[in-house]
Amino acid sequence: MLGYNEFTARRERNAEVHRQAAQLSRQAASEVGSVLEGVKGLLIATSAIPSIAEQDSASCDAVLKSVVSKLAPVRNILVLDTKGKLVCDSMGWATGMDFSDRGYFKDALQNDGLVIGEYTVSRVSNARILPMALALKKGDETIGVLATGVRLEWLQERIVERGWAASSSITIADRTGVILARSPDYEKFIGTKISDRFQYLVHEEKPGTLEIVSRDGSPRIVGYTPVSSISPLYVAAGISEAEALAPINRATAMGLMMMTIGASLALFAAVFVGNTFILHPINRIVAVLQQWRDGNTSVRTGMKGQYSELGQVGASIDGLLDELEVRRSDSERAEERRRLMARELSHRVKNTLAVVQAIARQTYKHLSVQNTVFSERISALAGAYDVLLSDDWKSGDLREVVEHTLLPHGGKRDARIQLSGPPCMLSSDAVLALSLVTHELATNAIKYGSLREPDGRLNISWACDDGRVSFKWQERDGPTVEMPATEGFGSKLIRSAFPTALDPQSATDFTPEGLEFRLSFLLSPTSEPNAVKAA
Repeated sequence: MLGYNEFTARRERNAEVHRQAAQLSRQAASEVGSVLEGVKGLLIATSAIPSIAEQDSASCDAVLKSVVSKLAPVRNILVLDTKGKLVCDSMGWATGMDFSDRGYFKDALQNDGLVIGEYTVSRVSNARILPMALALKKGDETIGVLATGVRLEWLQERIVERGWAASSSITIADRTGVILARSPDYEKFIGTKISDRFQYLVHEEKPGTLEIVSRDGSPRIVGYTPVSSISPLYVAAGISEAEALAPINRATAMGLMMMTIGASLALFAAVFVGNTFILHPINRIVAVLQQWRDGNTSVRTGMKGQYSELGQVGASIDGLLDELEVRRSDSERAEERRRLMARELSHRVKNTLAVVQAIARQTYKHLSVQNTVFSERISALAGAYDVLLSDDWKSGDLREVVEHTLLPHGGKRDARIQLSGPPCMLSSDAVLALSLVTHELATNAIKYGSLREPDGRLNISWACDDGRVSFKWQERDGPTVEMPATEGFGSKLIRSAFPTALDPQSATDFTPEGLEFRLSFLLSPTSEPNAVKAA
């Protein structure tokens, strides 16, 4: 808006200044025209004096001196014969002085009206004048020329007295473009020619205006009146652009200052309001969520009834955190109850096995070897329940995990079971998952597979390569293996025991020679299992 107003105001002001310059030029031209008309009337009245008309040199000097004494514009009036010789004048110059070379004299002989000459320096007084001449007539016959010169100092005084604006400039020039009067800097420009760039304006067809940089170096809007039959002199009036546009420049500076102040206040208000009512509550909410994530579950925003809409968000978050805290407490209590029940179940199962073990001792008290082996297996089976129900497993070697899990089924004491593979440390997640899978496979092998037969064999092998474990379970010399018609719980457990973060991949083949199970998984969890597969 400021830019548009600035453009519009300057355009309108520029057009107004052009009109003012044209009007000023017309006023100056009218003033000069009045001066010339006054001199013309003086010459016409003087030419009617009998001693002038008769060219009586004895008496016309006194008459002319009397006339000039009452006139300020002119210094001297001359009466010349047709050959340009001085007949008489108001200053008593020597009779017979030759003025035939003067242009105004020649023009006056050819014209009946007033002749306006060009810038001239008087050959006697060295005064700078604008010559004017009028033919003396006797009937239709030209008998001489009456001539005078308007003092340029007096013309300059008339311009100054006119009271033009201080920022304005007035230039008056003859028909050749020589400056006769100028305001300001009269002495600097008097008698010099108008710049060649603007000489064409002297004889332009009609008045006009233009924007220039004048000879004094200041940009001006100039209105000009060219030389014509109506205006024998060139008149130009210039208005300083700086002065003409000063009010607009001041208004622009004030507008820019107010706009800057307003923008600064608006920016300050935006920053203050943004920090107080937007950023501060948002940072508060973010900080509360960060602390809650770090474990400080009691922290809350406390923004209920504050900060308008963001306060409602904060209050909703507080409600959500309260709900989550309630659910977390309920979950912890449920988990504690589950652990208690699991421990109670483990305790009861081991008590049951202890009873079985006591019955076995009473039954086989005379068979000490069988009783010892049977008791060890019952104890190993009880220990297996501890493995299945434990939440505190740490990392361990793969061989130790397998051996510990197979203890209830004979383990390393059973020659039918062979283990082979390099040392391989597993993460806690992998230890628990592999224990579950191995326990389930061993249970199936005793119930349906190779460990059911006295001559059956079980080969377990593994390899660790590039952060990945390859595990193989191979049964031989057992009963005929057939693919089950439906998937039991054990098969589902084997397939879903490993967490997806370990990228498990398994395959089961029911070959005639015996069951073959292959398992592959990562040594440590990853958040991008698909990327590992692709690699």
